[in-house]
Amino acid sequence: MANLDQSRPFLPVNIAVLTVSDTRTLETDSSGATLAARVEAAGHKVAVRCIEQDDAEAIAVLLRRWIADPSIDVVITTGGTGITGRDVTPEAFDRVLEKRIEGFGELFRMLSYAKIGTSTMQSRAIGGVAGGTYLFALPGSTGAVKDGWDGILLSQLDNRHRPCNLVELMPRLQEHLRAAE
Repeated sequence: MANLDQSRPFLPVNIAVLTVSDTRTLETDSSGATLAARVEAAGHKVAVRCIEQDDAEAIAVLLRRWIADPSIDVVITTGGTGITGRDVTPEAFDRVLEKRIEGFGELFRMLSYAKIGTSTMQSRAIGGVAGGTYLFALPGSTGAVKDGWDGILLSQLDNRHRPCNLVELMPRLQEHLRAAE
């Protein structure tokens, strides 16, 4: 990986992996398995991995629980980001996000465009922050998971990445709460 400051020690983060699907099980969930394997191969910890139905409120309830859990630093979902009637992951994110990371979806679609062309416009990949936890929603295909992890999150969740990364910002994500005290 380019732009790594090898003089800094690696800091692993705890990542929750959620697959949004009405049809997959843990045994048939290749996208979630691919994501979990990549998270662990990078030196991070998969804090929890599960599957939730395409139900915006159920997804939001789970996201809120993980956001409130101090042992989870990042939530990455796969699935439910398309434009069909059952695709509701971005709507669930809208219920919990405090701030959007607009560049995540834009960058994901840019990387995806190089592989699948204009079909990438159907992706509503989204990123943001809530309660000091990062949240990222990726499409449900294994290829999309690889693009999102390998092309964006792998480096941004590595505290050694330069010139900047998301990990070094973690202590500052709730500054607004301390300022209000």
